[in-house]
Amino acid sequence: MSLVLEAVSYAYGHRARRVLSNLDYHAPTGLTILLGPNGAGKTTLLKLAAGVHRPLTGTVRINHVSSLSKEYRRTVAWMPQSITAMTGLTAREQVAYTGWLKGMNRREAWEAAGTALDRVQMAEHSDVRTKRLSGGQLRRVGVASALVHGAQVLLLDEPTAGMDPTQRRVFRDLILRLATDDVQILLSTHDVADLAEEADHVTTLTGGEITYSGTTEEFLGHAPAGTPEARRAEGAYTALTSAPSGP
Repeated sequence: MSLVLEAVSYAYGHRARRVLSNLDYHAPTGLTILLGPNGAGKTTLLKLAAGVHRPLTGTVRINHVSSLSKEYRRTVAWMPQSITAMTGLTAREQVAYTGWLKGMNRREAWEAAGTALDRVQMAEHSDVRTKRLSGGQLRRVGVASALVHGAQVLLLDEPTAGMDPTQRRVFRDLILRLATDDVQILLSTHDVADLAEEADHVTTLTGGEITYSGTTEEFLGHAPAGTPEARRAEGAYTALTSAPSGP
């Protein structure tokens, strides 16, 4: 499974400044952390990868399947920053409803919802109304909703925002398990502590331009000499995002 953006440009309006311009990106397999400050273009990149936005120029594809096709949308899943609890629905009903929206029939969606909740360790809460779930639990319902239709590429936009340290640890463990289960994950964050040392790959985006894309080990190698071990990720991120772009 290979997610590729080729010569992609995008702007919010015909006269607006382009958020991304002639961007080339080949997302690695496994778990990739997309790092960048607020306003760097991370959400825009993910929405293009999810087929939510159409590029002004260039193409977005998975293998040879264009993001403009229905086949593409069945392969990819996008979880936005904010997960809304649907009034009156249980966790399983909300996940099943998402599956139905993805084109599954009711029986398929109901059965798949149970499996998806089990994968994110929420099976015991499947009959709890989503309005009663904690923020961390609701995030896991969001992941289950993204997985319910069998997506092979999972796009997560700032998924740990607002979580306390315990919730973040539980969520990190979940994502690490999923990334080894034939699911390619691209997770955006502005927090360098978010999985940066546990992910397979790291990509940094600054001002709409990719300043680094490679293995986590190579990413950490950009930390200045003498940086304490506990701050290597922060040091590498600062070095890469503050470096001038271009040749």
